[in-house]
Amino acid sequence: MFPHIDENQIDEHFMREAIQEARWAEREDEVPIGAVIVYRGEIIARAHNQREQLKDPTAHAEMIAITQAAASMKSWRLEECTLYVTLEPCPMCAGAIVQARVPRVVYGASDSKAGAVDTLFNLLNDSRLNHVCETKSGVLAKECAALLSEFFQQKRKMGKK
Repeated sequence: MFPHIDENQIDEHFMREAIQEARWAEREDEVPIGAVIVYRGEIIARAHNQREQLKDPTAHAEMIAITQAAASMKSWRLEECTLYVTLEPCPMCAGAIVQARVPRVVYGASDSKAGAVDTLFNLLNDSRLNHVCETKSGVLAKECAALLSEFFQQKRKMGKK
């Protein structure tokens, strides 16, 4: 994909793109979670949480990015793609990842309240399902977690959420 660049550098590069999406969410007063989907070294989808804006409980960054990537690929099968997301996917998003046959997921911060990759559930690596996904956690985790912590601290100061 990128000659002379190791996988960790590639993962950090694309996680920084997901972090930029998370920053867009924050500007829109959405929970700052961002995602990008990469196919053969190119970003084919980028999204951030839009639940408040769209009034849609399914408008998570991963769900929107999966929809965009499927349109780009002209297929619901996102084989050969990697999903980068700033927060460990929830059960809904993990289910969509399995259904889309995404082969690899890289995430930043763990989610102790809803994490369905490693923390609370292990949906992406459950051999009972029709698809198993390679996962990598902790990529730029401190930066990803800090975005969320700062957002919710500000909300609490304002008496919200």
